[in-house]
Amino acid sequence: MTSTDDRPVVVGYDGSECARQALHWAADYASVVGAPLAIVTAWEWPQSYGAPVAYDGYDPRADAERLVGAARATVHLPTERISVDVREGSARRILCAAAEQAQLLVVGSTGHSTLSGLVLGSVSAYCVQHADAPVVVVR
Repeated sequence: MTSTDDRPVVVGYDGSECARQALHWAADYASVVGAPLAIVTAWEWPQSYGAPVAYDGYDPRADAERLVGAARATVHLPTERISVDVREGSARRILCAAAEQAQLLVVGSTGHSTLSGLVLGSVSAYCVQHADAPVVVVR
Protein backbone atom coordinates (compact mmCIF):
# COMPACT_ATOMS: atom_id res chain seq x y z
CA MET A 1 0.00 0.00 0.00
CA THR A 2 1.50 3.33 -1.05
CA SER A 3 0.00 6.66 -0.11
CA THR A 4 -0.38 9.58 -2.46
CA ASP A 5 -0.45 11.77 0.65
CA ASP A 6 2.96 13.39 1.06
CA ARG A 7 2.15 14.83 4.49
CA PRO A 8 4.40 13.35 7.18
CA VAL A 9 3.68 10.85 9.87
CA VAL A 10 4.63 12.79 13.00
CA VAL A 11 5.88 10.97 16.08
CA GLY A 12 6.46 12.52 19.48
CA TYR A 13 9.73 11.40 21.02
CA ASP A 14 11.09 11.94 24.55
CA GLY A 15 13.44 8.97 24.90
CA SER A 16 11.11 6.89 27.08
CA GLU A 17 10.38 3.25 26.31
CA CYS A 18 6.86 4.14 25.15
CA ALA A 19 8.32 6.80 22.85
CA ARG A 20 10.75 4.25 21.37
CA GLN A 21 7.85 1.91 20.66
CA ALA A 22 5.86 4.78 19.12
CA LEU A 23 8.86 5.74 16.97
CA HIS A 24 9.21 2.25 15.54
CA TRP A 25 5.46 1.89 15.01
CA ALA A 26 5.41 5.24 13.18
CA ALA A 27 8.46 4.32 11.08
CA ASP A 28 6.89 1.00 10.10
CA TYR A 29 3.65 2.75 9.17
CA ALA A 30 5.49 5.44 7.17
CA SER A 31 7.43 2.73 5.37
CA VAL A 32 4.27 0.87 4.39
CA VAL A 33 2.40 3.94 3.12
CA GLY A 34 5.45 5.65 1.63
CA ALA A 35 5.16 8.73 3.83
CA PRO A 36 7.90 10.90 5.27
CA LEU A 37 8.52 10.60 9.01
CA ALA A 38 8.91 13.63 11.29
CA ILE A 39 10.40 12.97 14.73
CA VAL A 40 9.34 15.78 17.07
CA THR A 41 10.56 16.53 20.55
CA ALA A 42 9.96 19.41 22.91
CA TRP A 43 12.20 20.77 25.61
CA GLU A 44 11.78 23.26 28.41
CA TRP A 45 14.10 24.84 30.94
CA PRO A 46 13.81 23.19 34.36
CA GLN A 47 11.50 25.15 36.66
CA SER A 48 11.78 26.04 40.32
CA TYR A 49 8.83 27.80 41.92
CA GLY A 50 7.55 28.61 38.44
CA ALA A 51 10.72 30.30 37.22
CA PRO A 52 13.24 28.82 34.77
CA VAL A 53 16.47 27.61 36.35
CA ALA A 54 19.71 27.72 34.39
CA TYR A 55 22.46 25.29 35.33
CA ASP A 56 26.00 26.20 34.37
CA GLY A 57 26.96 24.11 31.34
CA TYR A 58 23.51 22.54 30.92
CA ASP A 59 21.83 23.02 27.56
CA PRO A 60 18.44 21.28 27.31
CA ARG A 61 18.17 22.06 23.59
CA ALA A 62 21.49 20.31 22.89
CA ASP A 63 20.34 17.34 24.98
CA ALA A 64 17.08 17.17 23.02
CA GLU A 65 18.95 17.37 19.71
CA ARG A 66 21.25 14.49 20.77
CA LEU A 67 18.23 12.46 21.90
CA VAL A 68 16.43 12.89 18.57
CA GLY A 69 19.62 12.34 16.58
CA ALA A 70 20.15 9.00 18.32
CA ALA A 71 16.52 8.07 17.70
CA ARG A 72 16.82 8.97 14.02
CA ALA A 73 19.77 6.60 13.69
CA THR A 74 17.55 3.66 14.73
CA VAL A 75 14.93 4.25 12.02
CA HIS A 76 15.19 2.12 8.90
CA LEU A 77 13.91 4.56 6.32
CA PRO A 78 15.86 6.46 3.66
CA THR A 79 17.42 9.49 5.35
CA GLU A 80 15.72 11.89 2.95
CA ARG A 81 12.34 10.69 4.28
CA ILE A 82 13.20 11.44 7.93
CA SER A 83 13.15 14.88 9.50
CA VAL A 84 13.63 16.00 13.07
CA ASP A 85 12.03 18.93 14.81
CA VAL A 86 13.33 20.11 18.19
CA ARG A 87 11.32 22.94 19.72
CA GLU A 88 11.22 24.77 23.03
CA GLY A 89 7.86 24.64 24.78
CA SER A 90 5.04 22.42 25.92
CA ALA A 91 5.12 18.96 24.34
CA ARG A 92 1.35 18.82 24.04
CA ARG A 93 1.12 22.12 22.17
CA ILE A 94 4.13 21.44 19.97
CA LEU A 95 2.82 18.00 18.95
CA CYS A 96 -0.64 19.35 18.18
CA ALA A 97 0.92 22.14 16.10
CA ALA A 98 2.99 19.57 14.18
CA ALA A 99 -0.16 17.49 13.64
CA GLU A 100 -1.78 20.38 11.75
CA GLN A 101 0.30 19.43 8.69
CA ALA A 102 0.44 15.66 9.34
CA GLN A 103 -1.48 12.71 8.00
CA LEU A 104 -1.07 10.98 11.37
CA LEU A 105 0.30 11.78 14.85
CA VAL A 106 1.83 8.92 16.84
CA VAL A 107 2.57 9.20 20.56
CA GLY A 108 3.46 6.81 23.35
CA SER A 109 0.92 6.19 26.08
CA THR A 110 3.28 7.51 28.77
CA GLY A 111 6.55 9.37 28.73
CA HIS A 112 9.14 10.74 31.11
CA SER A 113 6.64 13.02 32.79
CA THR A 114 4.35 10.26 34.08
CA LEU A 115 3.81 11.83 37.50
CA SER A 116 2.95 15.24 36.10
CA GLY A 117 0.73 13.44 33.60
CA LEU A 118 -1.25 12.01 36.47
CA VAL A 119 -1.68 15.45 37.96
CA LEU A 120 -2.06 17.60 34.83
CA GLY A 121 -3.29 15.14 32.22
CA SER A 122 -1.01 13.25 29.87
CA VAL A 123 0.42 14.50 26.60
CA SER A 124 -1.16 11.59 24.76
CA ALA A 125 -4.63 12.32 26.17
CA TYR A 126 -4.27 15.99 25.25
CA CYS A 127 -3.23 15.10 21.70
CA VAL A 128 -6.15 12.71 21.28
CA GLN A 129 -8.53 15.50 22.30
CA HIS A 130 -6.93 18.43 20.48
CA ALA A 131 -4.85 17.31 17.47
CA ASP A 132 -6.19 18.04 13.98
CA ALA A 133 -4.78 14.77 12.58
CA PRO A 134 -5.79 11.25 13.58
CA VAL A 135 -3.78 10.12 16.64
CA VAL A 136 -2.35 6.68 17.36
CA VAL A 137 -1.38 6.02 20.99
CA VAL A 138 1.15 3.20 21.26
CA ARG A 139 1.33 1.18 24.47
